[in-house]
Amino acid sequence: MSLIVDASVAVKWFSEEEQSDLAETLLAGMEPLIAPDLVIAEIGNALWKKVTRKLLQPRQAVSAMADAPSFFEHLVPLGDLAARATEIAIELQHPIYDCFYLALAERERAPIVSADGKLLAAAKRMKGVEGRRL
Repeated sequence: MSLIVDASVAVKWFSEEEQSDLAETLLAGMEPLIAPDLVIAEIGNALWKKVTRKLLQPRQAVSAMADAPSFFEHLVPLGDLAARATEIAIELQHPIYDCFYLALAERERAPIVSADGKLLAAAKRMKGVEGRRL
């Protein structure tokens, strides 16, 4: 079974923060890690914020972004998930960014692993979608 990993978990692979050790255990696990390709932009945005706050060196952020795609078994194009993500966003009254992860979880029948409480709460509201807190 695959695991869907969101950016709240993935950014912990590249920047030391609370629960980074737990995030790294996912990399050593047997389950393939997948995500919508949106995850790369979200990782980049989080790393950019860390650079602006002087929590990360620019070269570290650039290196992390070069490596980020290789941490996933598969990155699913947003176009493949867009219609269902939009339906979910409307149904749940929830930002569409998270709904791409929910649409993928529903399609793949795979759990979402996240450190984002709002995403996990949305997953709980969907039948057949399992959310796991990091």
